[in-house]
Amino acid sequence: MKSSQPLKIIFAGTPEFAAHILQALIPSQHNIIAVYTQPDRPAGRGRKLSASPVKQLAEQHQIPIYQPLTLRDEQEQKKLAELQADLMIVVAYGLILPKPVLEAPKLGCLNVHASLLPRWRGAAPIQRAILAGDSETGITIMQMDEGLDTGAMLYKLACPILPDDTSEILHDRLVDLGAKALMHTLNHISDIQPEQQNNNLATYAHKIKKEEAHIDWSEPAQAIARKVHAFNPWPVAFVGGGDSAIRIWEANVLSNENKSNLTPGTIVEASAHGIDIATAKGVIRLQKLQLPGGRVLSVADIMNSRKSEFTVGKIFS
Repeated sequence: MKSSQPLKIIFAGTPEFAAHILQALIPSQHNIIAVYTQPDRPAGRGRKLSASPVKQLAEQHQIPIYQPLTLRDEQEQKKLAELQADLMIVVAYGLILPKPVLEAPKLGCLNVHASLLPRWRGAAPIQRAILAGDSETGITIMQMDEGLDTGAMLYKLACPILPDDTSEILHDRLVDLGAKALMHTLNHISDIQPEQQNNNLATYAHKIKKEEAHIDWSEPAQAIARKVHAFNPWPVAFVGGGDSAIRIWEANVLSNENKSNLTPGTIVEASAHGIDIATAKGVIRLQKLQLPGGRVLSVADIMNSRKSEFTVGKIFS
């Protein structure tokens, strides 16, 4: 099939990241013949059934929607095969694609993955890259196989991870990069030579657990700052626990050097500029907090009304 020909595409995805990629595909020359997305789930305080961002976008553009609980069912596989797609594009779909599904489209299934494979295969590549202190990440367009992000690579685009990048900021940058990389791949699909991944270089981006966001001041300031950045906007770094947890939305390393023998967690300085905390190695400055039961506020706002709670020498907990 020549790269200039329009492709009949099935799009499979669920969250906001996937919806942005679909949005870039819709006005292209290619024909989105169906969208596969996760079944509606309870969400919000009322726990009402909520459609995924991908479903909402598909509804706006009158694209046929399929929401199977599994693709292991033979009837579901038959439905998908009967669509006679040229290609299936998978972006954070959330269901395992068995071999009959992978082989149903004429050109197979492509995945838009938010890392430079084989680094950070798996569920949380953006957060894991920040936590590890990586200096760059990117997008890989991959031909899917039966493994976990193990397929041959078709195209890559890299981008830097900046010192103040949160997962949200990096996510938004990678969305744009992902759309660009995918369109390049589709427009040159007949000319691209797949590149096999080096499994010896593989790392795994395991799913994020809430408890990972707990801050331990006995870690170095650099590691704590990475946690704050990686876990913004979810699950958000915190100290304390339960109803008394203080969530830390923004923090940066003030110093990597130890200038005193203060106990980790001790408040070194507190002002409108930030709350400076001693760690096992260096000092970290907290700049946006969410106190128990409150909104996210800058430290400058907090210090206006609750300065007495954050006195020098006190343990921040």
